Amino acid sequence: MTLRAVGARAGVSRGAPYGHFEDKAHLLTRLAIDAWNAVTDEVEQLRGEPAERLERALLTLIEVGRRSPHRYALMFATPADDPAAAVAASRLENQFLAMVADVVGEPDARRYGALLMASAHGIAGLELSGHLAREKWGVDGDQLVRTLVDGIVPGTSGPRPACDTLDG
Repeated sequence: MTLRAVGARAGVSRGAPYGHFEDKAHLLTRLAIDAWNAVTDEVEQLRGEPAERLERALLTLIEVGRRSPHRYALMFATPADDPAAAVAASRLENQFLAMVADVVGEPDARRYGALLMASAHGIAGLELSGHLAREKWGVDGDQLVRTLVDGIVPGTSGPRPACDTLDG
C-alpha cells in the first residue's frame, strides 16, 4: 500500500499523508510507537500484588495480539534501531523489568524478564496462528502466563488463586 492509497482510504486527498510522513515506513513506525505507548500507559495503571501485576502486564501485551493482530505484528516488525521506536519500546520494557524485579529481585530481573517477554510473544504468535488450541494442549494462553509467573515466584508452594481477567 502506498501513502497515496492511505490518503484515499482515509478520505483525504491522496497527497495529504506526505504532509505528515516522509514515506510509508515513517507512517508505520509512528503507528508502532503509538501502539507501544498505549500498551505502556495501560500497564502503568495496573495495581495489586507484584505477581498479579506481572501476570496482568503479560496478558495486556498478549491481548493486543488477540484484538489487533496487525497492530501487534507492527510493534515487533519496526526496526529496534529506530530511535523513536526504541524509546517507546524501552518505556514498556523498563516498566516490565521493574515489575519482574518486584517479584524475583533486581539481580534476576533481566533473565526472567527476557524469558517472560519471549514466552508472551510466543503465546501471542501461537494463538494468532491457531497452533495453541485448547483442544490439543489442554491449556490456553492465560493459563500458560499464570504457569510462567508462578514458576518464577520465589517460595511458592502451588498456583495462586486466579486474578481478574482483562475483561472483568
